[in-house]
Amino acid sequence: MSRSGGDAFAVALPPPPAAAMRVAAALKGAGHEAYFVGGGVRDRLLGRPVNDWDLATDAAPEAVMACVDKAIPTGLQHGTVTVMEGGLPVEVTTYRVERGYSDGRRPDAVLYTRDLRDDLSRRDFTVNAMAWDPLAGVVVDPFDGRGDLERRVLRAVGEARARFDEDGLRALRAVRFACVLDLALDPATRAAIPETMATFRKVSAERIRVELGKILRAPRVAWGLAALRETGLLVEFLPEAVADEAAFERAVRALSDPPAGEVERLAVALHGAPTDGEAPMRRLKFSTDERRRLMHLLRFRALEPAARRSDAEVRALVAEVEGDRGALDGVLAVGAALARVDGDPGAWRALADRIEALGARSGPLRPKDLALDGKAVMRVLGIRPSRRVGRILEALLARVWADPSLDTPERLAAILPAVAAAVPESEGR
Repeated sequence: MSRSGGDAFAVALPPPPAAAMRVAAALKGAGHEAYFVGGGVRDRLLGRPVNDWDLATDAAPEAVMACVDKAIPTGLQHGTVTVMEGGLPVEVTTYRVERGYSDGRRPDAVLYTRDLRDDLSRRDFTVNAMAWDPLAGVVVDPFDGRGDLERRVLRAVGEARARFDEDGLRALRAVRFACVLDLALDPATRAAIPETMATFRKVSAERIRVELGKILRAPRVAWGLAALRETGLLVEFLPEAVADEAAFERAVRALSDPPAGEVERLAVALHGAPTDGEAPMRRLKFSTDERRRLMHLLRFRALEPAARRSDAEVRALVAEVEGDRGALDGVLAVGAALARVDGDPGAWRALADRIEALGARSGPLRPKDLALDGKAVMRVLGIRPSRRVGRILEALLARVWADPSLDTPERLAAILPAVAAAVPESEGR
């Protein structure tokens, strides 16, 4: 065990993957310490799936690379190398302490240490500041991370304000960890968030986007958004969501039983915002596809799923909503989630049932889907290419929405002269 001592407890847990264990064994076989640290330890104790296995060691990076066959110097300035073992990447970082965070993100200086406890003390939250040696069956836990897991509390290591002033993203990560892990925020940790907002404002949009995505995908997304608002974080990076207090409260209630997709959940959060979604999505560096999907969802935020729609109107609605984004399911899910808050989701279920019964998705949604194309229209009518041809196809499509049996080349050709007569020549010029 590390010379630093500290609180430790014996534990019997399923071991890390064999490849990760081989890396730890190689370090220990060369006389070094090797502890699994961070989220992997926390998630093992919680019985959650572990995505990443990270090791901390007293060995310098050069010594680590000498112990293994394949190592990539991914972060030598921070004492980190990535060991590839059996196709599994294992990050191995030398025990270190950090000094100064003038940019509110990165340490100004990194110093190696031989003391495991010093290394753990620089970490963000107690539940992430445990070190596990599965070969010895021991977890080093100087800040009572296991106790906080048992109490279902997320607490900063040491003084919360100091931790959040070091790295502005930690305030947002506090909400994310509590949301994803189903923990309560320790009162002192929560109180430090608004006190360190100046440091949070230094965080890049890209880093905020990553954390927001994890909150939006979490089962407790409603709690997460409410916590972001209560701590003052949400107004800093997504003020549109809280522009209308009543709409935001409705969104939080709706997200207690949320739609499945990340963008759909964001559309619920922004349903009352005076925006089409373009500005916040650009500001937070969402992808072009995500941005367009959100704008499409918000376009139909006020859609009324009236049961009085005719069959043709339902088919026209499907064509309009589907657009080029394939967003019908998302629009229905967002609408139903918000309607549940008002106690009346029945209209949305009825609309979805009618769409299914009519087979509205499988019929022609655009003029190009018709059994008769523009060339055939010009040939039958004896007209030249013009925008009027497109207008005629749109009129044919409306007739097919009212009567899908018309969608054959023969039947469309038969009604074409009458349909064309109702499309003025002036519209095509």
